Amino acid sequence: MDNLNENQTTSPQSTDMMESKLQRRAFLQYAGAGAAVMALAAAGCKKDRSPEMSFGATLDFKDDFGVLNYAYALEQLEAAFYMKVASAPPSTFTQAQVNYFKDVQFHEIAHREFLKKVLGTASIGNLEVDFSSINFNDGPSVLAAARTFEDLGVAAYNGAGIRLKTDAYLIAAGQIVSVEARHAAWVRDQISNGSFADLSTLTAWGASVSGGLDASLSPDKVLNAASKYIKTKINVINL
Repeated sequence: MDNLNENQTTSPQSTDMMESKLQRRAFLQYAGAGAAVMALAAAGCKKDRSPEMSFGATLDFKDDFGVLNYAYALEQLEAAFYMKVASAPPSTFTQAQVNYFKDVQFHEIAHREFLKKVLGTASIGNLEVDFSSINFNDGPSVLAAARTFEDLGVAAYNGAGIRLKTDAYLIAAGQIVSVEARHAAWVRDQISNGSFADLSTLTAWGASVSGGLDASLSPDKVLNAASKYIKTKINVINL
């Protein structure tokens, strides 16, 4: 079990490296940061919101901020996972796999930090994660977990998009989910070459997959599937 406050603590040297990588790859352009931040200002930011309850974190789906906090929670989970793998990859990983996890950690950090910035004081706090079910020394275990996180992430964005009322937020979500889908396809091919488009395993979570459309899951189904990896209690209201 890891606390994200600990995971987010980095040395000045690491911070400089992280910022350099983020700038070099321009990851925030995937998230449409400029448009969404302007939309946030137009929406008045609602800085008096308090998504935290006396315990855990609360996702209030009555407006866009609840949806953004939902995405923020999932991006926290993904960032923590990729950072942990990148810091000590399994010995059986190929160099290409090591490079993938080291690069993608910065994608997920960018997504997490973008959402945190947009939400401002309306954001939920740092979640405490539980990765005890993952064997980080075993390549197949790590890849299987990565597939789970990426598939859930894609299905979550697809299922939550209909709840967004602000066009800029919907555009940003679409730009993030397209990156997550690329991650999912790559990971699937590492597990079984040529399976990048196979979404049949998502039916176990209740997703409907047909007609060339990607999977979509409602927030309750996503959070139920992700609950084994999140120690912090998440309260859901107005879903």
